[in-house]
Amino acid sequence: MRLRHVAVFLLPLLLAAQNLKEFEKKVTEFTLPNGLHFIVAERHEAPVVSFHTYVNAGSVDDPSGETGIAHMFEHMAFKGTESIGSKNWPEEKKAIDHEEEVYDRLDAERNRGVKADPKKVEALEAELKAADEKANSLVEPNLYPRMIEQNGGAGLNAQTGWDATEYFYSLPSNRLELWFLLESERFIQPVFREFYKERDVVMEEYRMRVESEPQGKLLQSFLATAFAAHPYRVMGTGWPSDVAHLRRADAWNFFHKYYVPGNITMAIVGDVNPAEAKRLAEKYFAAMPARPLPPLLHTVEPPQTGPKRTEVESPSQPLLVVGYKRPDQYSKDDPVFDIANGILSSGRTGLLYKELVRDKQIALAAEADDTFPGGKYPNLFLFFLAPAMGHTTADNEKAFYDLLERFQSQKVDAVTLARVKTKTRADLIRRLDSNSGLASLLTAYYTTYGDWTKLFTSLDDLDKVTSDDVQRVAKQYFTPENRTVAYLIAPKGQAGGAQ
Repeated sequence: MRLRHVAVFLLPLLLAAQNLKEFEKKVTEFTLPNGLHFIVAERHEAPVVSFHTYVNAGSVDDPSGETGIAHMFEHMAFKGTESIGSKNWPEEKKAIDHEEEVYDRLDAERNRGVKADPKKVEALEAELKAADEKANSLVEPNLYPRMIEQNGGAGLNAQTGWDATEYFYSLPSNRLELWFLLESERFIQPVFREFYKERDVVMEEYRMRVESEPQGKLLQSFLATAFAAHPYRVMGTGWPSDVAHLRRADAWNFFHKYYVPGNITMAIVGDVNPAEAKRLAEKYFAAMPARPLPPLLHTVEPPQTGPKRTEVESPSQPLLVVGYKRPDQYSKDDPVFDIANGILSSGRTGLLYKELVRDKQIALAAEADDTFPGGKYPNLFLFFLAPAMGHTTADNEKAFYDLLERFQSQKVDAVTLARVKTKTRADLIRRLDSNSGLASLLTAYYTTYGDWTKLFTSLDDLDKVTSDDVQRVAKQYFTPENRTVAYLIAPKGQAGGAQ
């Protein structure tokens, strides 16, 4: 979630409501005694309601040695409950418990290290496979999502980022209570069925997105180089050696620690009656037990004292990634980075494209991302360049640094600054004309800033950015000692790589 980006999505709402006070009349907030917070926004243009559940926990919260566990919840999201998704829950529960008991014995034998009995390990692995097949045979596959689809549901999905995990879909407004029933059971009585099957799916995702994808390899190496200590250094899918050993008990521990009511925000947007939504929330979610909020992440990335560099060899298209350390999304300079990104990288009008792709023709693509990989903690302003045929990453790197030096030394003119602000608004406005988009923003802003109205005030923050601000930030952060560079280059002896 790029929060300062999506802020400007709400301009149509501002125009319709005239001002924040008017829009606030359409929004109702309430918090249950257990700490679960709801935001309800009325939009009665169509008989549809969108739901968005925002859990303030992502892959940065993965415990040491258990990377990938937050991502596992994305895969567990729609496996159902005790009453939905099982052919026979009492029998399935027994099968799951037996599977875990066999796994415990297998782990105990493996943990003996060099003293482990290979034959015993082999026998336990066979027993575990049989137990897993037995448990999975009692599952009614995909019943949970089928129920939603059969009731007119759309957009059913979940996503796990470095900073948060989100679950969302839409239903006809006359199916409002169905969402409360399904979502509450999933959070009050979660069933991590088919856990090891989904663990294998996560492993396969890693193989496809990283091991078999040169850009994935480059990104993994880049993050691990840029961050020495902070969890942003690990890909969201986790390290495969960690994922391969994740257990249901690890998932339960993570769930009880981070999936607490006070750490979750739910938004309901569309053709909804706020009083009815509150009644249903109390009916279905009051039973969710209150638990302490999880501890804040205390790992702080140490100051970078010099440029960093990493290379990944691949026979594919050479690539160049350059990242500069920047402060988190709470910084007063956050909107300045957004404007700087618009000047440098805004399609064909951005400086990167005009100079490196159009004029010099040394790059096939030149783009930027001013918040990577997340914004909750100090992160990176990222630049991505793909050399054109006959040019190397070294050619692109030199031209990029020349451009950046000029960007630091010359103030952006008033016309360009105004154009970028307008274009930023216009581009983002086109991306939001839905209940689901608004529901996503309300939960993200409330969780991030403690107040969803930051959606509106952040627009003012963008307008206040000056050319002096842009130049100051560029000089302060785009420095060699603050830089990490990653190269995807051809193997030695093969043409096309940068040496």
